[in-house]
Amino acid sequence: MVYDNDNIFAKILRGEIPCDKVFENEYALAFNDINPQAPIHVLVIPKGEFVSMADFSVNAPDDLTVGFFRAVGDVARQLGLEKDGYRLLANTGDNAHQEVPHLHFHILAGKKLGPMLSR
Repeated sequence: MVYDNDNIFAKILRGEIPCDKVFENEYALAFNDINPQAPIHVLVIPKGEFVSMADFSVNAPDDLTVGFFRAVGDVARQLGLEKDGYRLLANTGDNAHQEVPHLHFHILAGKKLGPMLSR
């Protein structure tokens, strides 16, 4: 899949669309989801043009790969989520209901989240 520079996360990274920022460094941007599915629902996106984890794992430079995953952990720590727990979720493709074609991790927390998948 080719990266779409007009996707909403690309526009957020370029500052064309505002976000409710939680964290930012040179590798990642984290912000509150506009349609939260849990009391805490933060999206963490890498700074770069990556559609999916498969794309990112092959094409991201090593410093971005390490920096992005550290940023995900930094956000969880900053939000104080380690004690009670949280869920990380990254959807890829149509079958997983990926809505924005830019790699992103959901951090979900703030309540008992229940089973991973409904049948």
